[in-house]
Amino acid sequence: MRGSASRSDTSVGSARRSAPRSTAARANGNRVHVIAATVRLAQGGDTPPRRAHAHGGSAPSLLNVTRSPLALAALATVAVPGLDVFDVRRPPHIGSDYDIAIVIDSERRRWYVRAPITAVAGAALEAEVTLLDAMAESLDADALPFVFPRPAGFAHLPEGGRAVVYRSLPGQSLRLDVLGPGPGLSASLGRALASIHELPIAIVENAGLPVYDAETYRQRRLTEVDEAAKTGKVPASLLRRWENALENVAICRFRPTVVHGDLTADHVLTGGSEVTGILGWSEAKVADPADDLAWLLVAAPRDAVDSITEAYALRRMEFSDPHLTERAHLAGELALARWLLHGVRTENEEIIDDAVAMLADLEDYVADALTTT
Repeated sequence: MRGSASRSDTSVGSARRSAPRSTAARANGNRVHVIAATVRLAQGGDTPPRRAHAHGGSAPSLLNVTRSPLALAALATVAVPGLDVFDVRRPPHIGSDYDIAIVIDSERRRWYVRAPITAVAGAALEAEVTLLDAMAESLDADALPFVFPRPAGFAHLPEGGRAVVYRSLPGQSLRLDVLGPGPGLSASLGRALASIHELPIAIVENAGLPVYDAETYRQRRLTEVDEAAKTGKVPASLLRRWENALENVAICRFRPTVVHGDLTADHVLTGGSEVTGILGWSEAKVADPADDLAWLLVAAPRDAVDSITEAYALRRMEFSDPHLTERAHLAGELALARWLLHGVRTENEEIIDDAVAMLADLEDYVADALTTT
């Protein structure tokens, strides 16, 4: 699937979480990280909206069936014969694309059950399963410095699609506030990202996931800017800023790599000073590696960013990408445009107002930065 995709390039949740550090804090309880008002809270996160789709509108409702934790536990026993369920509970943070439950068996082992709510979520889940199977089959044991989910079983759903059961992976969700300069967790995070970007592209190609070259990706981003401009809600100064950056072919030139596509604190597991696992591979593609760095440049403490990027560069083979961080910052800003477009397509005034306010904050920040340089 080269140069196009049947689903959006970036999930809406990750689009909002990648928004730039420049927006002023507008916290709803603890939903928003204080440092970056538009970043999903590292220690918890909010409930992301439904995924945006390239064709516009809300997700197709071919399934639209929600299931209780007990129903998900029953599916788990079908998917994993012999599973003896002792307890079941909802995870503390769930999205709107999947029903998710944590199942605890009689030996106190934890299992995760995911059942898609919509047809689009079901397709994304199947793509993720295909990719994870390919990674497990084709990668050497030491190819990645972390573990990733491996399906333990499936249960067919009467409405269509499949529920998937995974064994729980070791580690705790990343807390961005504990990242600091020097060796340790920040460096481990940089190496983990680099190892993803060093994966063989064929793994993604063979899984039928999107593959983009640099020029195609640049054109898609320009199209996003054009669509955002048509809403009449993006400040003219930001539109010029984005268009100028995207028209600079030198900045937008990159060697496509495997990209995770939906990196968040909830998707990175840690133990001590090491990254132990990475979850949530349904948005993987071959594209710009800067996309995976955008959220960290936005959300990580400033004194940790250099350690992350230095470890990343050292881990990459034959690495030469002088404009990587520029594109990562640009990706963070364009996330606001995607958030706005999602609100417009789904006719959600709350999202539209949120995006407009953040765009105004960004405009002010950029203007202030220009006056102080």
